[in-house]
This record gives sequence, structure tokens and C-alpha cells, in this order.
Amino acid sequence: MTEAAAVNRQVRLAARPVGLPQDRDWNIVDEPVPASAPAGGVLLKVLMISLDPAMRGWMNEGRSYIRPVALGEVMRAGGIGRVVSSSHPGFAVGDTVSGMTGVQQWAAYDADGVRAAGLVRIDPTLAPLSAWLNALGMPGMTGYFGLLEVGKPKPGDTVLVSGAAGAVGQTVGQVAKIEGCRVVGIAGDAAKCDFVVKELGFDACIDYKAGPVREGLKQHCPKGIDVYFDNVGGEILDAVLARINLRARIVICGAISQYNATDAVRGPANYLALLVNRARMEGMVVFDYADRYHEAIARIAGWMKDGRFRSREHVVDGGVDRFPHALNMLFTGENFGKLCLKVSPDA
Repeated sequence: MTEAAAVNRQVRLAARPVGLPQDRDWNIVDEPVPASAPAGGVLLKVLMISLDPAMRGWMNEGRSYIRPVALGEVMRAGGIGRVVSSSHPGFAVGDTVSGMTGVQQWAAYDADGVRAAGLVRIDPTLAPLSAWLNALGMPGMTGYFGLLEVGKPKPGDTVLVSGAAGAVGQTVGQVAKIEGCRVVGIAGDAAKCDFVVKELGFDACIDYKAGPVREGLKQHCPKGIDVYFDNVGGEILDAVLARINLRARIVICGAISQYNATDAVRGPANYLALLVNRARMEGMVVFDYADRYHEAIARIAGWMKDGRFRSREHVVDGGVDRFPHALNMLFTGENFGKLCLKVSPDA
């Protein structure tokens, strides 16, 4: 196989980051590419990878919902690849698949590795590859199940979502509208707020950089908040807790404002609002719903086809060498939409 004669450029974790990841926290290395798939497995050419805030947590030592990336290990990442060699009965050469590919140009799996990586075939004619890392991928699954299974919105509820222009926030807001809710977003500048209102159909959006969020909540959530989907934590979570309604549901999906903290992570100061309002705050991890992803993909793809759902991605070109800079775009707010890294020109 001619392509397999190429080297496999990989990004490996060199050190546990303190604060924002730095170039010194990564090693970029070249490894030989296997001539063919391992026994019972597949060999993929990686086309595109997903860049997600959760990756920052995977770099830290300590107990979590998933083991940390080991020092010297290829950085964990979801991605899209094309099968170039297979000895697995479920995959044929030419299949396009999604799963945990890692930050590398090629990915080889034995039979156990195929299961561990969650490899599944996808239909690239149904949506662009980047959408399979967004609305039809892990962020879309996170927003869909987090909102419907944990937030449990009812028609007429006011649903608030932070990080509204980001990957998960896009899905949360659009699904909430389809469910008959009033939807308010929180985003980081006027252009992002315009996008979620004018293109995604939110009822309103609060620009947290333009003034105090609590003032925006007074204006756009005058009857309080029934469901809050939290992607940022910190001061914004505190402001929201001050305006929740009786029996409100708060979905703790992420806390990007705290991921690069060099001191203690800040918890909610207004947590007694949960007591007063008999409200519920619950964390969610998307992997808990892995056996139901097909349900969400079918519904979201249908909504996309009939024009009720949009998927916006910010694709960075340049291959795996661009990974350290591209990842930090998540934390500086440079991305506009779901952040993806194009690994191969074939993507």
C-alpha cells in the first residue's frame, strides 16, 4: 500500500499543563505506519479531528469519568477517518468512520481497539464530515441528551444556555426551540449573539463581554429560568442561580471558565438558591448515552434535512502540527462554531 509507506505524525502529551497548555506540553513525533491492519482490526487514514473543551480535563492527573491521557501517549481526540486496510468483518476498505482516533495522521486498531475507540461507520453523503464532529457527533449527542434527559424541558419553559455559539450550545438551543421553549443564549461577542438569534433561531442572546450578565438576564428572562444548560461555570453560573424558577433544572455539562485555573476551581456561591427553589443541579457525561446515539443522529439529521437545524463548524487547516494552537482557540474564544482540525487534504 503506497500510502502506508508514509510516516504517521502524532501529537503526544509531554507534560501536565499548568494553566493554558503551552508548546512545551506537547511532543510532535513521526512513527512508521503499519503496512496493513492489525489482526481483526482496521487501519485508518485520519481526515479530521474534533477539538473539545473536555480535552483540557483529559490532560490532568486524577480521578474522573475517563482515565487521564498518560504522559507520552498520543493525545486523545474524536475524529473521522477512512478505512485503508481491514481484517474486521464490520468494516471494509473505503468506509468512512468516526470514533476516537487520537491526534495523529493514521490510526491502527486491533479487534479490542475497535471496540474501545467506539468506531462506527458514517454516511458522508448525509452531511459534511465536520458536521459529523458537531451536530451528528459527540457535541450534538451531548446537547441532545443533556437537554432532553437531564434538563427535561417542557413547552413554554425558558431555557438558557451558555456557550450558545459553541458546539454543544448550538444543539441545545435548537432542540429546545423544536421542543416549544423560549430560548436565550449567552455568548462572547455581538457577532456570535447575532448568529444564534438570526441563524439558529434563539429568542435572545446575552453578550457577556458587553456588560453584566445579571442585567441581561433581567431583560431577557423576565419570568425566570426553568432550565439552564451550563457550559462555562464561574460567575455566570452564580448570576443564573439568582434567577432560577421553582423546580428549575440545571445541567452541568462543562465549566470552561475554570479549566485552566491554577488555583482552586470555583464552585457556585449561590448554591442555596437550589434549596429555596427546590431546584436540581445534575452533571451529565455523554458516554452514558452511547447505546442511544443512533436515536439522536436520526432525529437531528431529519431536522437538518427539513431546514429546522443548522450545524456551524470552524475548521482549522494545517494538519496535526497546528493542534497546540488550534486547541487553545477554545479557551481564548477565537473559534466561531464547533472547532475542528483538518488533518488530511482528503477531508
